[in-house]
Amino acid sequence: MPRIAYFGPQGTFTEQAARAFATNGSDELVPVATVPEALAAVRAEKADAACVPLESSVQGSVPDTMDGLAVDEPLVAVGEQVIPIRFTVLTRPGMARHEIRTVASHPHALGQVSRWLAENLPSAAPVAATSTAAAAVDVTEGRYDAAVTAPVAAEHYPLDVLATDLADVRDAVTRFLLLRRPGPVRPPTGADRTSLIVEPDSFRTGSLAELLTELAECGINLSRIESRPKRGRLGEYRFYLDFDGHIAERRVGDALAALYRRCREVRFLGSYPNADASMAVVPPNNTDQAYADADAWLDGVRSGRSA
Repeated sequence: MPRIAYFGPQGTFTEQAARAFATNGSDELVPVATVPEALAAVRAEKADAACVPLESSVQGSVPDTMDGLAVDEPLVAVGEQVIPIRFTVLTRPGMARHEIRTVASHPHALGQVSRWLAENLPSAAPVAATSTAAAAVDVTEGRYDAAVTAPVAAEHYPLDVLATDLADVRDAVTRFLLLRRPGPVRPPTGADRTSLIVEPDSFRTGSLAELLTELAECGINLSRIESRPKRGRLGEYRFYLDFDGHIAERRVGDALAALYRRCREVRFLGSYPNADASMAVVPPNNTDQAYADADAWLDGVRSGRSA
């Protein structure tokens, strides 16, 4: 039975994303305490895949995921899910609203319902937990009065629902990746995303602009770029890139080869179907047929068949 490790414990938004990935009904979902543990389980072949959060539209990227993908044995994304973020507040059974003095959750979750908490639980002190589900565990065990959780947590813990469908930012979403050990890349669907980590060969003036120019010349639509410092090396950074397209496409392959020539390191993080199924827009001069026509012309010139 395939095993998917996910950032737990049970009742997190990551569990909701893992459920969406486990479409065949036979996958075993295995909660682990941290994102690094989920990645390590795949690298050690204790799990077939890991479901981890990558970025929130409100709180930004998840450092543990980004840093974990940059080091140790490579892992590649084979899919993504974008989950709408709506929260539920769970309390100890029978507790009245005016009795609540502490509310626990992950700091990102507390930040996304801070207005609701100020208006509805003004006397409750926020307390940081390692995850929304860990907060539910803390409330179940009596350490705190209430927890801000994912809706799925109400299925796992014997707590009362005080309120649900909460979000200060109503269109907030979080993006999750399904990661596996490297293997043959699945064929393109036409609605794909490719992810990379690149480290420029030098940090002289214009080095990043040169890398972006290589992508632009290949007709690559860059959808995300973010930097993270290399641990222990002040002033040196890795860049995380997401763009439309699949490594099987000629334009994407040429772009990756160009980055490889210019960078100290390029780590391929996968080509996989994007969550919204949006088709890539390919400039006419960057289609596979355009490259094939150019190759044929060049071969003809070199062989003397045409000029």
